[in-house]
Amino acid sequence: MLQANGLTKHYNGSIALKDLSFSVAPGEIFCLLGQNGAGKTTTINIFLGLIAPTSGEALINTSSVLDRPSIRKKIAYIPEIVQLYSNLSAIENLDFFSRLAGFKYAKNDLVKFLQQANLQEEVYNKKLGTYSKGMRQKVGIAVALAKDASYVLMDEPTSGLDPKASVEFAHTCKALSAKGVGILMATHDIFNAVNIGSRIGIMKEGTLIHTTETKGVTAQELQDIYIKTI
Repeated sequence: MLQANGLTKHYNGSIALKDLSFSVAPGEIFCLLGQNGAGKTTTINIFLGLIAPTSGEALINTSSVLDRPSIRKKIAYIPEIVQLYSNLSAIENLDFFSRLAGFKYAKNDLVKFLQQANLQEEVYNKKLGTYSKGMRQKVGIAVALAKDASYVLMDEPTSGLDPKASVEFAHTCKALSAKGVGILMATHDIFNAVNIGSRIGIMKEGTLIHTTETKGVTAQELQDIYIKTI
């Protein structure tokens, strides 16, 4: 289980996070909603080990991500702009980042990961410089699959996606969930949060102030809750 236990983060006297606690179970998709500055990205950066909390703990399976850097190998990260090599193909990127994570796959296995990420076969050997954002996101998901990640952290992954790409991305996230992969997603997109997530948390000023299950909740109802809450 991925857990935030009392996470607090101060920056030069300002409070970015204040006693933040939540958990993400295997196969769960937990979406964090909130305005800019609410603390969503800070939360993700703590789990990635990029910054240390002022107090509290970020845990993966009861182990701190700071105390055991090796535990972070269980995490994959998909930012708003996926950082891949534009001069390499999808196959080449996937092979490179798999090797960095300590995995060496045959080409047939790499193809299977791209298939699972729903990337169209005709672009597997094309350079990523020719890809749309949605296509790059799929390669990022394939990298997560190849790393055998237990959890995937996503920061505004649907920003800039067209409706078709958003639907495809939702299907891919749900396929990851069905495999038991837990997802923590920071987003502004209320519609996609309802469509993709199994649970939603609303953050304000570094605090989680409302959580709800998405089952039975419409995007309009969540929007009303969001507006009243923030």
